[in-house]
Amino acid sequence: MPLTKFAVSTLIKTFYSHGKLLISGEYLVLDGASALALPTRYGQSMTVESIDSAEILWISRDNKGITWYDAGFDISKNQSITSRKHDGVTKTIIKLFEEAITLNPQFLKEATGYKISCRLEFPQDWGLGSSSTLINNFAQWAEVDPFELSDRTLGGSGYDIACAQSDSAIIYRRTNRKPQIETVSFDPVFKEHLYFVHLNKKQDSREAISVYSELDKEIGINIPKIDELTKLMVNCTELNEFISLIERHEQIMSEILKRPTVRDIHFSDFQGGLKSLGAWGGDFILVASETEPADYFSEKGFTTIIPYEEMVL
Repeated sequence: MPLTKFAVSTLIKTFYSHGKLLISGEYLVLDGASALALPTRYGQSMTVESIDSAEILWISRDNKGITWYDAGFDISKNQSITSRKHDGVTKTIIKLFEEAITLNPQFLKEATGYKISCRLEFPQDWGLGSSSTLINNFAQWAEVDPFELSDRTLGGSGYDIACAQSDSAIIYRRTNRKPQIETVSFDPVFKEHLYFVHLNKKQDSREAISVYSELDKEIGINIPKIDELTKLMVNCTELNEFISLIERHEQIMSEILKRPTVRDIHFSDFQGGLKSLGAWGGDFILVASETEPADYFSEKGFTTIIPYEEMVL
């Protein structure tokens, strides 16, 4: 009996990646600014099991265990991946296989087939990286560089891939399109006063990046400002100082993006600090408050309020 268990387990591989939160440097990280990024306690797992038939059986489940996607893919002898489905998710998965094979020609060359099961630990509309965690897991399985695979499929700066692999806060920047990752100790003494509030909608990161790329930006002036704020945030030891830093960051990005801040739109009377995270307009915001803010946000219809320590790894 033990031999049978061992034989089965050798055919199964499991991969795991953390979600992400971008605390500073949103958008400008694309142009080389330093960004403070945090991996989350929520992530995504991917289990790969070998099967005898020349096909791939794929199933993805959400944080409640409910199947939100499933499909079958055929593998030809020349490593071509096809499916009878033609929706956006299916096309993305086929693209992942194609680019992984380009980066590693040995991928799928000898295997007959696989059953793949993915499981999210957070709701899909939270914006914590359902795509980046998948790509990082997939890259581990295919034995390819996850940053290259992401660049060929998802795009963006790659900070989310860095978070997927990290167990601690990082300073992330791109130099000549290559990721530069510095592990930092970010464990603010005032963290019990920090919260993440969801804005009840998911923001399309690709669309937001496309809009940003068309803007007339003074990169030479703004990147040093954001670099300095990122450094000050990491080393900050006072809540009031931290509030001042995130509010300054908001104003700079508001001027660059030519958009009102989240305070201006929703929370003009809030007593505390507010900062948009990632693509402005959706997903989570960072809240810094001396008092517990749940009642304030709940009354305005924003009921997903997560304390810092429950969210951040």
